[in-house]
Order: sequence, then C-alpha cells, then structure tokens
Amino acid sequence: MKTQTSPSAIGLVGFDGDDTLWKSEDFYRQAEQDFESILGHYIDLHDAGTAQHLLKVERRNLAVFGYGAKGMTLSMLEAAIELTEEKISAAHLRQIIEIGRRTLQHPVEVIDGVRDAVAAIAAEYPVVLITKGDLFHQEQKIERSGLRDLFPRIEIVSEKDNDTYARVLAEFDLPAERFVMVGNSLRSDIEPVLGLGGWGVYTPYAVTWAHEAEHGVSDDAPRLHHADTAHQWPQAVQAIAAQAAQGR
Repeated sequence: MKTQTSPSAIGLVGFDGDDTLWKSEDFYRQAEQDFESILGHYIDLHDAGTAQHLLKVERRNLAVFGYGAKGMTLSMLEAAIELTEEKISAAHLRQIIEIGRRTLQHPVEVIDGVRDAVAAIAAEYPVVLITKGDLFHQEQKIERSGLRDLFPRIEIVSEKDNDTYARVLAEFDLPAERFVMVGNSLRSDIEPVLGLGGWGVYTPYAVTWAHEAEHGVSDDAPRLHHADTAHQWPQAVQAIAAQAAQGR
C-alpha cells in the first residue's frame, strides 16, 4: 500500500454501497409499482397521490424502522391501510409482504467498472465501505456482490450524517481534509463529508429516491468532483490528491 507523506494528502477513500457499487433503487421502484397495482383495486391512484403518501409514511417511520426494504415494507402496509381506510384485504396485505420479501432477495448486480476502479484506488490508498440500511440485508448484499475482498474495513450504519462520518474518521485517527467519499447520493454521501471539510466524488445513478434527492450541495462546491461512471473514480481521486497536496 502506498504511504502518503504529505500531511494534506489523501489518507482514506470511502465508498457507498447501494447504487454506487451495486444496483439497488431499481428494485425499490419496482416494489412501488407493484404496491400501486395492489392499491388500484381500492382507490383511484391519480387522485390518491399514492407515491407521495408512501414517501410521507416512510419519512415518518425512518427514526423507528430505519432505511431499507424491511422499513419500506412496514411503511407500505401502514400506507395501504390508511389509503384504503382499512378496507384492504388480508390477501392483499400478504401480497405487500411478498413485495418486501422479493426486494430483500433481489440479485446483486455490481455496476460496470466498479471492481477495477475500487481495486485501482485501493492499491494507492486505504479504503473503507460505508453503507447504510438494515444490518442483515446489507451484509447479504456485500457478500453477494463479490466485493468483500476489496475492503479491509466495512461500516454498516443507520444514518449517514456529520456525526457518523466524524466517528468513522476519529476511529481512523484521520482529519476530514484527508478523507474522500465516493457515492451517488449528495444528501448522504457527499454533503456531510463536505461539511466536515472532506472531499466528495459524486457519481449519479439513473434513479434516486426522492428523500435522497433533497440536499444543499451546489454543483460548483470546491471540494466536490464529478465522475460520470466508476471508470473515472481513480482519475477523480488522483485529482483530489493533487489539490490536497497543494493545500487547496
């Protein structure tokens, strides 16, 4: 592993999991469509604002159920009962549970270029996987991804905020200005790290959960680099290292 000699050089590169290393949101979108199909037996989907109501319930429950397919399933059940005014049948409630089960068991498809890009960066810098969600589900996805061998350290957290990143960096005994986070969510992967004085590499995914789309990061943030694909990550990290070495 390459030793960094400059006090301002990059000392750690973090990677998000869902929709950064492997596909995830596609399966949640399919789950929402299947959910709406069930509710269509009871309500006019256009008038009910089903997706908006489900998002409201999910946000309300984040502090209780956390992120992930299990929390989504419980919120779907709650939203279905509310939207149908408790008229939904037990058979349809069971179908919603099955939607959640399918989402939990979805195949893990690594995004093109990810393995080679992470391996290239890991040859130069220490790396860590920082992913949020249900512990059991995230552990399963990491194993099924085939990427476990690339990460000496894995953090599965309930939330990605300033406190979480500060704790991880404290455990590495590393100042934020020597940390780079790679991810697809400006809200969870980039904004807290920039707020602490670190660096971000943002690679948008094709679809984004509405909750994650809300953020306060400007496109021209000085410590933010954009990478259209995983293939560009090593170049982006090297560009950040050059900036960091110059103290910018």
